[in-house]
Parts: sequence; C-alpha cells; structure tokens
Amino acid sequence: MSNYALECINLNLMFKNHHAVKDFSLQVEKGKTYGLIGPNGAGKTTVLNLLTKVYKQNSGDIFLNGKNTKKMDSTQINRHGIARTFQNIRLFKEMTVFENIVVGLHNNQKYSLFDSIFRTPKYFSEEKKIRERSLKLLSIFGIEDKADCLCKNLSYGTQRKVEILRALATEPLILLLDEPAAGMNSSETMNLFEVINKIKNEFEMMSFIVIEHNMNFIMKICDYIYVLNHGETIAKGKPEEIQNNKEVENAYLGGQYAENK
Repeated sequence: MSNYALECINLNLMFKNHHAVKDFSLQVEKGKTYGLIGPNGAGKTTVLNLLTKVYKQNSGDIFLNGKNTKKMDSTQINRHGIARTFQNIRLFKEMTVFENIVVGLHNNQKYSLFDSIFRTPKYFSEEKKIRERSLKLLSIFGIEDKADCLCKNLSYGTQRKVEILRALATEPLILLLDEPAAGMNSSETMNLFEVINKIKNEFEMMSFIVIEHNMNFIMKICDYIYVLNHGETIAKGKPEEIQNNKEVENAYLGGQYAENK
C-alpha cells in the first residue's frame, strides 16, 4: 500500500500544439490539504480533469493509493476514491437535497439489480442504511431540516454544501474542490472554511486538493501549495513559503494577499 493517497509523475497534456500541462508532478499525503493556484488559464482545472479522467494524459503516470490509473475511466476513478465538485454547481436542482445525497451513496450500494426489482429483504436493509447515512451526512453541516427541499430553492451557499456532501457520499480518499468559494460573500466564505475544517476533523485520513482564487482562504486551509502558470509548476511549498515568494506575490497575487496580511 502506498504512503501517498495520490501521486502524479511528469504529467503532460497537449491541446494541438499547446502544452496545457507540462511535466506536472504532485505527491498527496493522506489527511493533508493541497492548493493549486495561479492565473486563469494556468492549467489548474485541467489538472483536476486529468486526475478524474475527463482528459487522458499524453505522458506521465497517476497513482491512486498505489494503483496506476492509466486504464481507468471516470467512473472507475470515482469508485477507487476520487470525488470532486465544480466551479459551477452541478446539482440535480429539480430533486430534493436528500435525493441528491442518495445519488452519491448509491455509488457504493451493496444490493443487486435482482434485489432492486424484486424488493428483497437485502434491498430494504441497504436502502435503510443509505437513508441513515444520508441524514448523518446532512447533520455534519446541520442542514437535516433541508432534506426535503428542492435544491433549486436553496441559497447559493447551501447548494455548495449539498454538492460537497454528495461528493462525500461516495466515500472518497481524495476530495477535489474546484473554486468552492466562487461567488460567495465574505460571510459565506468564512462559513465554507468552517465547513471544510469540520470535514477534515470528521474524516481525518481524507486528502483535499483545492483550486481557489481567494488567497486568504487558500493560505488558511492548505498544508501545501502549488503555483501553476501556462501548465507548469513555477513554485511549491508551505503557505508561508508561497506567501513570502516575491515572484508569486507580484505575478499571481498582485499584492492582494500582502495587503490583507
């Protein structure tokens, strides 16, 4: 068994003659949080798309809990332990909160099509477990009272929580968060920070990879940060090291973080 939840070795992806990702390497320890930062077009979301097999790398290797993922598709990646959220929230908005969570939980259902069709005792037993698990997940964020609400009627911040919970329902080793604070005000962002810390306390061995433009948020939440530009890693280190990297501060933080320190 690998010591790393995830290991990327010299990933490369070409779009026509453009290097979208160039020689990207990453080692993710279990229970740690990693940040990917950089300007728009730097390749951050492309990296997540490689990890989840939306794109296939031209070269390089990705190891998930020690297993090479080269022959896996997106569904297999999810079943082996990677879940993600997106820049734009992707919920089933005509479905209830509870139904959205159940979609994630069914990824690990333990009954067969036969059990489902003929409503065997095993089917009812597993469905009961799924419901109990759904309510337990909702209780993490204290939104059990929203279980029967249609997602389209929820506030933006609550929709984001539901999306994260649906990803958690698949029982991932690694949770990928693509700009989770996008569109949030300062109060919602602080609440999200508390939510992620609560998840980290609840699931101690789960790792996180976070893309975010809010530098105060990323500096507080991450153990280690990678800075990308034009698909290449131009800096990496602990938050305080990135914070004090003049090249990063001037080129990618624009002095914004320095002004708020």
